[in-house]
Amino acid sequence: MLNIQDLKFDEKGLIPAVVVDAKSRKVLTVAYMNAESLAISMEKKLTCFWSRSRQELWLKGETSGNYQHIVSITADCDRDALLVLVEKDGPACHLGNDSCFEDVLFQSDERGDFTLEGLYDLLCQRNADRPEGSYTTYLFEKGLDKILKKVGEECTEVIIAGKAEDKKETIYELADLAYHAMVLMVQMGITVEDVRDELASRHIIDHKVKQEKMTS
Repeated sequence: MLNIQDLKFDEKGLIPAVVVDAKSRKVLTVAYMNAESLAISMEKKLTCFWSRSRQELWLKGETSGNYQHIVSITADCDRDALLVLVEKDGPACHLGNDSCFEDVLFQSDERGDFTLEGLYDLLCQRNADRPEGSYTTYLFEKGLDKILKKVGEECTEVIIAGKAEDKKETIYELADLAYHAMVLMVQMGITVEDVRDELASRHIIDHKVKQEKMTS
């Protein structure tokens, strides 16, 4: 574990802090901390920054209620920048956006950043717009029973491919299953974050169980 004294602050006594959503891994904002605001952040477990424009300490959420609960703070290899993982109570941006990074400057046509959240948002849009000729539209128009039938069929395909120990085919069928499962999630109003939170709660329980076994 590092100490605050081990960090390299700049000539103004500041260090940049990249704040990232611990659940989605989305970059929320970049702000600056000094030794005092960092100490406050670690004590309160809430992000506290140094406002360069106002020249004062700034506890994120103190006015808006959009607190950022700190999961971890990690220094880079040069110890002159911080990565702060947080669980947020609301938008990170003062404009009301989820992240301060919303305005795209460049987007590659050949390379894309696939995320489950992005796929989920696309499926939600398909459900709202119902474009003709879309397989996703077909599933939503047929309704819950059809979606559930497809989920069941894809589960079977995964089992068959897995039993055959065909890695490539199993990956293919798992992708099909994941897609149809997410269609079901949209149909039922279940978000990616809902599932992530459930998995996270199980991880915590498992960790406690392991701790108990180790100390018993």
